[in-house]
Amino acid sequence: MTENEFKELADLLYPNVRDIDYYVNKYPPRQAIGEVTRLGPSPTGFLHIGQLYQSLAHRLLANRTNGIFYLRLEDTDSKREIDEAGAIAYEMLNYYGLTPDEGYRGKEQEIGDYGPYEQSKRLEIYHAFAHYLIKRGRAFPCFCKPKKDKEEIQKSRNEELEQSDELTLHDPCRNLTLEEIKTKIKANNPFALRLLSVGNSEHTHKFRDAIKGEKDLRENAKDDVLIKSNGVPVYSFAHIVDDTLMRSSIIVRGQEWYQSLPVHIELAMAFGFKPFKYAHTPNICILDENGNKRKISKRKDAFADVRFFIKKGYPVEAILEYLLTLLNSDFEIWRKNNPNKSIEEFPFEIKKIGVTNPLFDFLKLNDISKTIISKFSAEEVYKNLYTWSKIWNKENSKTIKENKQNLIDILSINRGGERPRKDIAYYSEILDLYKYVLPNFKPNYQFELGQVDKSKLIEFLVDYSDHLTQEKDNQTWFENLKNIACKYNFVDNKTYKQNPSIYSGNIADASKFVRIAITDRSDSPELYSIMKILGIIECKNRLNALISTLKNK
Repeated sequence: MTENEFKELADLLYPNVRDIDYYVNKYPPRQAIGEVTRLGPSPTGFLHIGQLYQSLAHRLLANRTNGIFYLRLEDTDSKREIDEAGAIAYEMLNYYGLTPDEGYRGKEQEIGDYGPYEQSKRLEIYHAFAHYLIKRGRAFPCFCKPKKDKEEIQKSRNEELEQSDELTLHDPCRNLTLEEIKTKIKANNPFALRLLSVGNSEHTHKFRDAIKGEKDLRENAKDDVLIKSNGVPVYSFAHIVDDTLMRSSIIVRGQEWYQSLPVHIELAMAFGFKPFKYAHTPNICILDENGNKRKISKRKDAFADVRFFIKKGYPVEAILEYLLTLLNSDFEIWRKNNPNKSIEEFPFEIKKIGVTNPLFDFLKLNDISKTIISKFSAEEVYKNLYTWSKIWNKENSKTIKENKQNLIDILSINRGGERPRKDIAYYSEILDLYKYVLPNFKPNYQFELGQVDKSKLIEFLVDYSDHLTQEKDNQTWFENLKNIACKYNFVDNKTYKQNPSIYSGNIADASKFVRIAITDRSDSPELYSIMKILGIIECKNRLNALISTLKNK
């Protein structure tokens, strides 16, 4: 078609639109600002852990450069949209302390001068840019019947390969004349808008990704769909238009988009725009049942939903710190040298994001979380537990409130100092860990005696219960335990005085079964302090309960 025919076609397909200069002038370049970066979730599901991972990169990058992090809701797939999903995504970013500086804000009014920040409200803008592209001879209407699903698309590709050993890159509708198009439009035939590609897939050029480095990139040669038959743009088109007008300076996104980069570059050039800087982050993976890496799946993995970690009761600090170990290779060295600094002080750099897909490791996350919780005071841990329970564990919230002092007392044991105890990874496990300090505790007493003589053990426990008093300190308590244990041949007192290392044997057995009697656990914080919290009467009751169990065992 001629230049005049393309202009006529543009007016036919998208009449009464503004010139794109109107929008370019409406959204001028941002003044004296650092990197402008954005997250663009689709409200078709929950906020994915991978999106939180990227949001941390966005937030840190904006902070380090005195830039802007904004949120754009990419709500162009109405068939798959889930009610409130967009609002929940914004709420989750707030919860994790990654609140965007501007943009979409869920149920609150958006803020910023570059909106609207919901793509469903920007259709007139997209149509104006579509008109411009057609007028320049770089887009055309396609009247072909769309493929219904992935299976039909794959079948079509297989048929093409059987016939010619290559896939069709150029759409046949690109050769329609203006008159043929007019006829189809008059007949109300639906159409999608496609890019009229001028690329050559045999040609390559150098491209530098902020993470992957310099790569050889093939030119796009495919007439990709830009706007669907319902008038709504696909990601490629909306991305170029929106990030240009919203003045994004760098596009940080998952590496699954790297394969689409050629068409994005060609589309930007078709508009006459300078291509963006891109940073394609690796995908967080897990190992499948065969030991192979796979992406975290929304369908298969519950923890793909960032609310999983809130429901479990992980501190926000633990999740962000763990994600930062995946984002920047030198973060752990920095943390070792700066144990008490905020992650906001970490000199984050996009180029230090690794190129390989990291594995999500719950053991490492739990270790980080235990370290973080160990630095909180007992009062802080209790407050966080109670606050969390009012939303996520309502059935036990009353119990937590009514047993505040006992819980603070047990949380206080071995807390603080150079080597604080690290046994809590998330708040939802606290009641189970310390249920023995709660009223109406009923031990189950499932244990093995091993080499311990049952009759001797019963005699020891009876004697210990009979002579149990409230000792003034841990050392006095232990001396009393040792002396009574020695009477029952757990270990000879004379031998103990000559060789205290033998404590690791028989007296350890005595201590072990006192611990089991009191806590129904083989491990716990300092036993003397636990018994002090419970009091003499309750401790005697539990010792007698274990004696009864042993007699019936």
